[in-house]
Amino acid sequence: MTGWSFTLACNRAEAEALPESDDIFADLASPPTLLVDEPDPDQPDAWVLTAYFDAEPEAAILGRIAALAPSAPAGSGTLAPLPDEDWTTLSQRGLEPVRAGRFLVHTRAHRDAVRLGDIAIAIEAGLAFGTGQHATTLGCLAALDRIGKARNFSRIADLGTGTGILALAAARRWPKAAVIASDIDPVAIAVTRANLADNRAREGCAAGHIELVTAAGMNHARLAARAPYDLVLANILAGPLVAISLPVARAMAPGGILVLAGLLRSQRQRVAAAYRRHGLVPVAGLNLSRRSEWPCLALKRPYSA
Repeated sequence: MTGWSFTLACNRAEAEALPESDDIFADLASPPTLLVDEPDPDQPDAWVLTAYFDAEPEAAILGRIAALAPSAPAGSGTLAPLPDEDWTTLSQRGLEPVRAGRFLVHTRAHRDAVRLGDIAIAIEAGLAFGTGQHATTLGCLAALDRIGKARNFSRIADLGTGTGILALAAARRWPKAAVIASDIDPVAIAVTRANLADNRAREGCAAGHIELVTAAGMNHARLAARAPYDLVLANILAGPLVAISLPVARAMAPGGILVLAGLLRSQRQRVAAAYRRHGLVPVAGLNLSRRSEWPCLALKRPYSA
């Protein structure tokens, strides 16, 4: 046996707050790979944290991992050996390729899933956010696929980019567009930069490039300078989506489309109302996943009369 896994339950807040493994285990020569997953989208607070090791871990290391999920009952984690094979590949194998229209999101282990005509995006396993597995990301990709059948865009912003998956998808779908992607977490921007390189996407502020900035919401000079946008993507959480509704609405060009995700079904009306107060209205036929626990909202700024 060459690898080990340690699995325990956690809640959504703990999963979202999980730092990078290298930051937690900076003292280890070979830190574990940490993955978080939401097994059942209908239970949005029930997540699972799994740590993968290349050798049997000491009890003290397991204790440090358990401390990351205080909601888990004491001693509830499960330690198990892995088969004698590439344990990193094994840790990624559960992330099966996902499709949303023409978009295909895959890891290196599933490169053979790409078919002719696919808009393929390679995202390696790490924290599960932004790998395309979650219903919020999948809903946004589906919205982009449907919007792309009817419209072209030239100025695009992706707020809360995570791993950069939506910025990459938009840049692939509209290759002449100038895209800017932001995140409040500088680690997320570093991850996005690496994913841009993996997908041979060009970083920069010109057309056909993706610019990266560390920012909360619209609070960055570059985001303001590049407005107005004809397409804005924001896959965050309901509270922040409401909080940034005014600056986002002001940054939208007439006729611009706004795609929102990260909200629960029970929060849908509150989020939609916040943007409606600033003049944005639903796009007919594009309110995807309406019955899902994680709906996706598509709004637009009407053209002036």
